Amino acid sequence: MQNAKTLGELKKSGYVSKSIKDELRDNLIQKIKSKETVFKGILGYEDTVIPELERAILSRHNMNLLGLRGQAKTRIARQMTTLLDEYMPVVEGSELNDDPLNPISTFAKNLIKEHGDKTPIVWVHRSERYIEKLATPDVSIADLIGDVDPIKASNLRLSYADERVMHYGIIPRSNRCIFVINELPDLQARIQVALFNILQEGDIQIRGFKLRIPLDVQFVFTANPEDYTNRGSIVTPLKDRIGSQILTHYPKSIALSKKITAQEAKLSTDQKESVQVLDLIATIIERISFEARESEFVDSKSGVSARLAISAYENLVSTAERRMFMNGESKTIARISDLMGVIPSVNGKIELVYEGEQEGAGEVSRHLLSKAIKAEFLEHFPDPSKLKKKTDPSPYIAISNWFSNGNVVDLMLLEDADEYKKVLESVSGLSDVVDAYVTTSNKNEKLLMMEFLLFALSECNVIGKNVLETSTQFIDVFQSIISGKAVYGSNEN
Repeated sequence: MQNAKTLGELKKSGYVSKSIKDELRDNLIQKIKSKETVFKGILGYEDTVIPELERAILSRHNMNLLGLRGQAKTRIARQMTTLLDEYMPVVEGSELNDDPLNPISTFAKNLIKEHGDKTPIVWVHRSERYIEKLATPDVSIADLIGDVDPIKASNLRLSYADERVMHYGIIPRSNRCIFVINELPDLQARIQVALFNILQEGDIQIRGFKLRIPLDVQFVFTANPEDYTNRGSIVTPLKDRIGSQILTHYPKSIALSKKITAQEAKLSTDQKESVQVLDLIATIIERISFEARESEFVDSKSGVSARLAISAYENLVSTAERRMFMNGESKTIARISDLMGVIPSVNGKIELVYEGEQEGAGEVSRHLLSKAIKAEFLEHFPDPSKLKKKTDPSPYIAISNWFSNGNVVDLMLLEDADEYKKVLESVSGLSDVVDAYVTTSNKNEKLLMMEFLLFALSECNVIGKNVLETSTQFIDVFQSIISGKAVYGSNEN
């Protein structure tokens, strides 16, 4: 069919015109019947968002994806192009992607009237049928709909009411395409009003001149609930004209969140081969996001993007990689101490409430890391605070006694592999506790668990911790208090 170069050849090929909404609907039906995954790489929405999205497409609805930052709204919209036909025919030279069998512009109608079946056509790939516009307060009606071009009117000596003097905006140029407006509430109310006719009647008006162009556009809007109070709102009549409003959400489990991060993190092949990230570390990274969403210091209305964990994971790998290069090593594993390198990623991804602003972004980020470590610790080891109520001795007694006897551990941030192993193995009782509660034959995993245990026990106030510029120092808990050094532990029992 794509061999057709003229209107006559297109007719002979048996091509049948259909609206973009019918095109999306028909192709979705085929994918559902063949049990093909429609939205690939969109994890966690299989039973919630995607069914609602498919129902909206089957209903031929324009839609609004409503959700907090980092919930794959734009990615979903972009993947809708996979439901379009691979190519569509367009009258050559048309600004409005005119269907050769159903032209809407004066240009295309006149061209077909003049050339008939010899009218030239071109084929447009579905990747070119996606148009996206970020709503900002300075967007004008001329940007979206169009305006009279006085230079055209003067050169062609035509009336301003003549369609040929119009300069079309981005929406008319999106005819037979998917058109996305991101952050819809940021669009001024008077500009939103200009969309009423397009959504309801499918036509446009410019400067009050009598001009009816029956556009065929699939609209997808995205919005953040926070915008409704902070920056603007979707005017009620416009909301009423949007067929389906679909609510997105964050991953509901750590396991799912890890899959998303592993899929989205941008790591080179060299990084993947040289830096090993064990499951414990990957889980702690995700827990930071989950802790942030529940934190009293973080604005829950703003949300905590999935990009926090993705950026943190990338920073973690880079921190381990930098240490590896500085020590002249070819391979390494990410350590608990490397998690200090993710703080900059967290700082920029959280919106703080007043109390959080008082603490400072860096301090809140370290607090979230501390809580994530403690939460993961309780998944593997007994809670020291509960053991105090029992007559049985604590499994951590040998470790705490070792530090009580004046021993100190300085875990350098740039420690090489041999020294890292030597320092951890020097702590009495550390290896025994790991052996008692963690089953592993992997030496690297055991060392990581030993380091993890040190950090976690400091969060539970079993031992003390001082965070220095180049190292983390573990000491007796009373010595830590007396020293007055900075401690980023969670002082919760």
